[in-house]
Amino acid sequence: MLKTDLAKPGRIFAFKQIAFSIIVVFMSALITYIFWGKTHFQSVIIGGFVVIIPNIFFALKAFRYAGARSSKKVLESFYSGEKMKMFIMAILTALTFKMITIEPIAFFASFSLVLVMPLLTSFLFKL
Repeated sequence: MLKTDLAKPGRIFAFKQIAFSIIVVFMSALITYIFWGKTHFQSVIIGGFVVIIPNIFFALKAFRYAGARSSKKVLESFYSGEKMKMFIMAILTALTFKMITIEPIAFFASFSLVLVMPLLTSFLFKL
């Protein structure tokens, strides 16, 4: 396992995006609680974290390697990280619908917001 400092900027950027996503989820949940109550609040929190938790695992897995010598390992870690992220997200979504009473619209609104957050935050944060 070759861990280099070349991957550090990518890890920092990924964790900035994750931190920003957490802030947005909590702000959205607070606004939701004020207007719609506790069940919607919980749905927004759960919907956000169903995406945030797999993103953390992806960031840890994807930014292990860097550099020209490790290009194959970089590609493999991104692919395996993305597969793992989708699997965890599917499991968390299934468990949520099976075990918790939620408001689907609030859940999927937060889920979708956090899902597109990396596209939006790339304009806010620079490497």
